[in-house]
This record gives sequence, structure tokens and C-alpha cells, in this order.
Amino acid sequence: MEGRPLEERELVVRARAGDLNAYEQLVERYTSMAFRTAYLITASEADAKDASQEGFIKAFKALRRFRPGAPFRPWLLQIVANEARNLRRGLVRRTELSLRVAEQLGTGVAAQSPESLAEATEERAQLLRAVNSLRTEDRLVVACRYFLELSSEETAAVLRWPEGTVKSRLSRALERLREMLGRQDG
Repeated sequence: MEGRPLEERELVVRARAGDLNAYEQLVERYTSMAFRTAYLITASEADAKDASQEGFIKAFKALRRFRPGAPFRPWLLQIVANEARNLRRGLVRRTELSLRVAEQLGTGVAAQSPESLAEATEERAQLLRAVNSLRTEDRLVVACRYFLELSSEETAAVLRWPEGTVKSRLSRALERLREMLGRQDG
């Protein structure tokens, strides 16, 4: 069965057994998401790169302690998020989330007219400015759920919050965004 991509669990089992190629495949699979996770916390490209790389190194060293059968992605992203938080602790003030994150995520819309593309770009920029103005906790929960498309359970694991806290903070953050954007969608 050569050529078929290995499932995450199979890669983790092999990596835990010392297969560096299997771990390399996991790194390739999650590099972009690890970087975006770290970037959402640090708001710095350089710090996000450092945190994600350090996170992969720490995850590799901790593989033996990884619970077999557990999902790897939230575990890894929690390590990366911890590394990013550690880097960020040294900063005096939080910096804004750059529009580069939105550009990396893409619009997901095909063949738009120039007018609708310009309008969508402005709306996205307005939304990102509003998200950037949220408190750090609100910004992180919105980013995890909607920018990284993590489930509530994965968001809870990454942020190290109970799932109920994720849901309540997300609800309040979305309400604040609606108020800021002047949209009362009921």
C-alpha cells in the first residue's frame, strides 16, 4: 500500500517508536497550523516561527508521554500555544494581529468581480481590526474557532480552558464584535 498517506494515529505510533520520517510527516502536516496558532498569540512572525519550531521540538521530546489514541493535533497545538505564551510574556503591551494572517488564510471565494472583491477585502479588514481590538482572551477564542477552524474541544485543549469556558467566552466575544461592527443579527 505504498503511496497512500498514513493516518495521524499511525504516524504517531511510528514516531513514538523512533521513526523520524513519521514525525517529519506530522511536522509537515501541522507546520502551517502551528505557525498560525503561535502568530495569533504573539502577533509577531519571528516569534511565531520560534514558538512553533520550539513546540515541535518539545512535542518530539515528549512523545513518549503522549497518550496513545488521543488526538495529536490539539496536544501539539497546546504545546505550541504554551511556547508562544512564554515568548509573549516578555512583551509589555500586546500588538495587533496583522492582516497577513487573513492573507495567509485566503478568501476562499472564486472568480469575484473587482467591485465585490474590493468590498469583501474591506469587510475582512474591518472585521480583523475589530477582532484585534478585543481583549486577548476574546481574540484567541475567536481566532481558534474561526481562523484556525478548530472544534470547541480542540480550542479548549489549545487554550487550556474548560470547554464551557470556550463556549461562553466565544459567545461574549461574538456579541462584542457584533456591537463593534454595528450588526445586531439577533
